[in-house]
Parts: sequence; structure tokens; C-alpha cells
Amino acid sequence: MTDHDPGVRFNERDNVDFAIIGSGAAGGVLARELSRAGFHVVVLEQGPYRTASDFSHDELRVFVQGEMTHHPSWNDPQTHRQSSRDKAQAVNGIPPALYSRTVGGASVHFSGNYWRMRPIDFKERSLLGSIAGTGFSDWPISYEELEPYYTKAEWEIGVSGAPGPFDAPRSKGYPLPPMPIKSSGVLLEKGARKLGLNPQPAPVAILSKPYRGRPPCGHCGFCMGFGCEMNAKSSTLVTMLPEAEATGRCEIRPLSTVFRIATNKAGRVSEVQYLDKDGQQHAQKAKAVILAANGAETPRLLLMSESSANPDGLANGSGLVGKYLMGNGHSVNHAYFEHELNEWKSIQVTRIVLDFYEADTGRGFYGGGGIDARPLVNGSPLMHALTIGGGGPMPLRWGKAFKDEVLYGFNHHVGLLNSTTSLPVESNNITLDPELKDDQGRPAMRMTYRDHDDDLAMMKFLQDKSEEILSAAGAVKYWREPVEPQPFLAHLLGTCRMGDDPATSVVDRFHRSHEIPNLFICDGSSLVSSGRGQPTLTIQALAFRAAEHIARFARNGEI
Repeated sequence: MTDHDPGVRFNERDNVDFAIIGSGAAGGVLARELSRAGFHVVVLEQGPYRTASDFSHDELRVFVQGEMTHHPSWNDPQTHRQSSRDKAQAVNGIPPALYSRTVGGASVHFSGNYWRMRPIDFKERSLLGSIAGTGFSDWPISYEELEPYYTKAEWEIGVSGAPGPFDAPRSKGYPLPPMPIKSSGVLLEKGARKLGLNPQPAPVAILSKPYRGRPPCGHCGFCMGFGCEMNAKSSTLVTMLPEAEATGRCEIRPLSTVFRIATNKAGRVSEVQYLDKDGQQHAQKAKAVILAANGAETPRLLLMSESSANPDGLANGSGLVGKYLMGNGHSVNHAYFEHELNEWKSIQVTRIVLDFYEADTGRGFYGGGGIDARPLVNGSPLMHALTIGGGGPMPLRWGKAFKDEVLYGFNHHVGLLNSTTSLPVESNNITLDPELKDDQGRPAMRMTYRDHDDDLAMMKFLQDKSEEILSAAGAVKYWREPVEPQPFLAHLLGTCRMGDDPATSVVDRFHRSHEIPNLFICDGSSLVSSGRGQPTLTIQALAFRAAEHIARFARNGEI
């Protein structure tokens, strides 16, 4: 991995206009928009600056050793429990909060599904009423207000797709046609149409044709969990951040792990304190700070930034920092088909079914979601053998029968992933572990999370529908994974929710802290509801909108 030349270097003791913490879906957008608007920006990212030449198909490094998800310089453990009555346990395998630590964040290793939310997502509380034991709420903004920024995100980064029968109103079509359909997409269409459902092309942040100097997808089959060696995946690493750096006003500072946001006597943020790759302390002075570290790291950092003036953590006057964690529900169906499918090729998902998107009171529980067809673990050989191949209809782990199962299943398998809503429950949260610390002495992240019973019911409901689809498509065998409370979350949402009332939210409708006028929070933590399973496009649309307002505040001297 070669050293990255940032082009511009800012002195840590000089006040830059903005220090942005995190370079992912939101942080990358904010960096580009604000540097293009004429502001000096430093982006602090705890991971390294990887480029296309650094990525590989090495499943051992990526999945088993956590090349992009583990801290690059030291051990940074997490703990997990289902309720506050339980003692949190350290986790050695997949971390409870699963995210990428690299420049570009999770947009580098995600599968690229790019669904919009619908108007209903922003006002469900008003239409459906309260749900006992939850923070089920309307957003302070509407879909109509966010729609231009959805369109901007799709066109600025490059999204391939085609409008579907149930899609929200849109002011402009997709910039690129859908990706070519895979066998799994054909089978999903076949089964769904037999049942009277309405499958549609999956919108993805992957290029189906050349776009803005980048090549189209090469169909290598290594999308989910891997960086793209061709730059066809529309991560902020290859879309937003190079354009931010090209302004000469944005420095990306990798291997910089923030441990505290400091405030001055006036109660405003004044500098961001961080550790370099060797654990040496540094501090970058800034006129304003934007937290875009993800829905787990952002509240962790606010809680670590407590002081005598902010004893419960920074921006936490409401007591809600870290609370209302949402993760989207997910359940899985598997099937074998008679003919070879070659699912190991190309992207994860080419077709989706959104007929069950909206909540239906006739089901007896809240929730909605979508179904997509995919190989589940990229169709990659090692992970297939370790997961699907050995855990299919024959629960085997060794021997000739196991080998036969792996060999047959690898090219005959289709998975259906059911993605659902996730209710905001106050007891689901990110806090600081009172006992465990990382190698630098920082409190470990503690996740307390159990899916709401309605979310679990919705996961099972979609499994029933997926089983019907697989049967109608002609599967020779099908089975399902048990629906249980999720032990880890890849979508980290809701922990610093936006709202008009400072007593019930952390940031206002413009992502500004209610308490600290030069502190902004814009990432998955800002979301009020979870949507139906694919939040990244909404996070980026919010970031484009936030950047516009933050730039206006700065120009008007309101920060």
C-alpha cells in the first residue's frame, strides 16, 4: 500500500473552516460540497487510504481477518448484550457494529443497493399512530423536500437502474440503465410473476456503462465486502473524495483516529483530538466540526467527549445520544435449482420485489420491506463452503458428503434476502463499556440491541413470501435460516436522531446540534426511521442537503 499524497496539508494549529470526522457515504459528500464551495476542509479517517490497486479477492484477508473492518493499528474491541439486564460480552468474531475502516468508509465494501425511501417513511407516525415502547416518530422533513437531493446523489455518484411500479415520485430518471440480469434475478422474476407480484430492476451504485471517466462493472463477482479493483463501484473513494482533493482546499488525513472533540469556554467546539497510526496524539483546530463517523462511532465519540460542562457527553442535553439504535431487519431463504446458475459472476443483486414495502395493519404487526435475490456471500468459494455449503439441507462440516454438497451448491444455489424495517427502541443503544478498553485506553464500544418483536415478525412474514416465490420458480430444495435477534448490524442508524424539539432529538432539521451551533452530525445516526433495508442513498441525499445549508450558515456568519 503506497503513501497517499494529499496535495494540500493544513497546519494543525491553524483554524480550518471544517473538520469532518469520517470519509464514508456522508463524509465524502460533505467534503466535496464544502471544499467546492470555497471552504478549507480536513477529513479525519481512522482507516488507511486504499486505492483500486490495493484491493483483491482474498477472502481470508477480507472476511476472516477483517482487513477493512478491524482497526488498522491496534485492537479496538466491542461488547454486546441484548438488554441492560445482561452483562455485555466481548466479541471476537464479527463485531456487533460492522463497518469499514478505510477512506471511503462502508461505501467501499458495500454491495451497492441504492433504494430511495418513499413518502410514507417520513410520516408513518402520523398515519399509523404510536407503537407502545418505541420512539416511532415522524421526520421533521418530508420526502418531497429530500427528493432533489436523492436525484443529485444518483447523478453525481452514478447509479444504474430503472423506475419500478411502486417507486416514489422522482424528478429525473436514473443516469445509467440497469445492470444485466443474473440467473437469480430471472428466477426471482419467474416466481414472483407467477404469484402476481411485481419484480423490478435493482438500483445499484455500480456502473452499467462508462460514466464520468470511470469504467463499467467487469462482473468479477466480488462486490460485497470487497473494494472494487476497477472503480466501477460508486464509492466516495472514487467519486466525491478525488473531486474534493482536486479543489486544493481539502486534505484527507488517513490513519487518524479521533478520540475527543474539545470545546472552548464559550461552549463551542474548538478542536478535534486524534491519534495517528503510532498512537501519538494530535489536535486539529477548526471553526466547525461535522461528525460523519457512522451511527455507532458518532455517538461513541460524543460520549467520550464529556466534560464538566457536558457531563453526559457532547450534544447530549436530551440524553438521547446513542439511543434508538436501528439496524434494519434481515432474514434469509436458500434454494437449490436444477440447472447451473453461475451466480458467482457479476454483482450481488439485479432484481427486487417491493410489493410488501408498506406496513399493513392486517398483518397484526408493524413493518414492511423488500426481497432481493443474490448469492448472499458474493458467491465466493471459501465463504460458500464455510456458510451456505455446509449449512444447507444437509448440516455437514466434513467428509465426502460435505464436499459433494459444497460442489453442487456452489453453482446451483440462490439466496433471497428479506430486508425490513427496524423500530426505534430507546433501550437499543450505543454506550461506552465501563470495563473494557482498547489498546489506547479508550472505552470500548458497547452495543445493547434486540430486534423489536414486530421486526422479527416481519422477517418471518417475508420468509414465508420468499418461500412461495422459490417454490413457484421451480426450486428443487429450499430452506430458511432461523429468525433470531441479530447479533451484529451493518446498518447503524438513529443514534443521534434529527427533530425540531431539542428535548426529543439531538440535531435539528439541518443536522446542527441543538446545543452547539458549530457542531453538525450527518450520517446514519441522523435518521428518524430505518426505511426498508437499504439506507445509504438516503444518507447521501441528506449529506448533499446538509452541505448546502451548512455552507449557507457559514457564508452568513451563523456558525
